[in-house]
Amino acid sequence: MRRRSLILAAVPAGLVTLAGCGDDKSDSSSAVDSSASPSASAPSAAPAPKIVDGPLPAITAGTKFGEKPTVAKGSGEPSDQLAVKTVVAGGGRPVAEGDYLLAHYLGQIWDTGKVLDNSYDGKAPRIAQIAQGSTMEGWRYALTGKKTGSRVQFAVPPTWGFGKEGNAELGVKGTDTMVFVFDIEDTFNAKSSAKGEDVPQDDAAVPVVGTNTDGKAPSVKIPKTAPPKKLVANYVIEGDGEVVAADETVLVQYKGVVWDTGKEFDSTYKRSALTSFSLQQVVKGWGQGLTGKKVGSRVVIVIPPDLGYGDQPPAGSGIEKDSTMVFTVDILAKM
Repeated sequence: MRRRSLILAAVPAGLVTLAGCGDDKSDSSSAVDSSASPSASAPSAAPAPKIVDGPLPAITAGTKFGEKPTVAKGSGEPSDQLAVKTVVAGGGRPVAEGDYLLAHYLGQIWDTGKVLDNSYDGKAPRIAQIAQGSTMEGWRYALTGKKTGSRVQFAVPPTWGFGKEGNAELGVKGTDTMVFVFDIEDTFNAKSSAKGEDVPQDDAAVPVVGTNTDGKAPSVKIPKTAPPKKLVANYVIEGDGEVVAADETVLVQYKGVVWDTGKEFDSTYKRSALTSFSLQQVVKGWGQGLTGKKVGSRVVIVIPPDLGYGDQPPAGSGIEKDSTMVFTVDILAKM
């Protein structure tokens, strides 16, 4: 069973046209993983906190960026505001409101030093959207504006954490201040694109996809031939990240068009909002097409009707019965 996490990665609306059909009752416009812990605090009615320098407990071991830190118990009373310190200053892009943040982190309780969660033991950074209602308010205020490559330590009092009710499942009381250390590895927004090497597109039976990486939607040129009968999933740009497994959740940019007409029916680029989803919550062609592909890549997927919507396309989607769909997908990260 997957360890419960403080992070809640909510899925933006708009992925309706990719939801499974038939007997699959899942809805990809809802939360990706309903078994994840309630990590995001409710949108705070409290005013924005003051950002203060301390106090903050010492990091006694694992002091370098990317190392699992050991943090001492808090000494004395914590601030009732948000104490934030940049321990290691990075030089990358600043985190902006609404970004998806890729980071290693550790969280513990001020008074006892009890560790609530950490990503270092699993050797896999985690992702949270830094936006109101998507993650803890203390994270939002502490991490916005920090640069990738930075280690940030901060203390979150109840007001901008789990409130007076605390979180019994995690063992956090309504009076507990929490201490966090974040190593910010990357940040993604609506202009993020694949990163890697262009791959020759020399199969005349497969659509040619643009290789621009400026955050704009790539072009999709459909061949003037009959669509393939079987699934096609080819690299357009091959990244060097981890391979995606069939049961994982990914953060993506994508555009979908109908083979016969070339008409676009769905696009994260038009919504200016990235999307995350489980490969088990989408049509079979998506899940099969992205399984085994590397993070950082752009993939062209041609989905025949039997692996798409068949004769039951979503109402109002602009997809006709028995349509072959073509997608260009940038795999930005694994969740």
